[in-house]
Amino acid sequence: MKSSFTSVLRRRLQLALPAMLLLAAASASTPPPTASLQAAQQSIATAERVDAASLAGVELGEARGKLAAAQHAVEEKQMISAGWLADEARAQADLAAAKATAVKAKAVNQDIKRSNAALIEEMQRKTGAAQ
Repeated sequence: MKSSFTSVLRRRLQLALPAMLLLAAASASTPPPTASLQAAQQSIATAERVDAASLAGVELGEARGKLAAAQHAVEEKQMISAGWLADEARAQADLAAAKATAVKAKAVNQDIKRSNAALIEEMQRKTGAAQ
């Protein structure tokens, strides 16, 4: 009984060991996701320029966190994870920039509506006074 268990264990190790070595070699040969990291950094910088820190702080914070995790994954030689995290960081930064831009556009729209209402009121007052 014991020899049967040992032989099964040996066969499993013989099958698993090459697969583990192949996986390790593939991970080691994957280059760092430099383009994805740079794209994430640029998206974060863009989001900061449109004041996302105050208008979409949660999303910008998540983008920064994902970028830091991506950089850590590169240090740990986990290039595939680093690429995914960098892409997620870019997407979060783009979302933060879009939200910040939308908040600003909404504020401008509200200002225009108030200005229009004031102009209409002024025109009605002047027309009513002239009659």
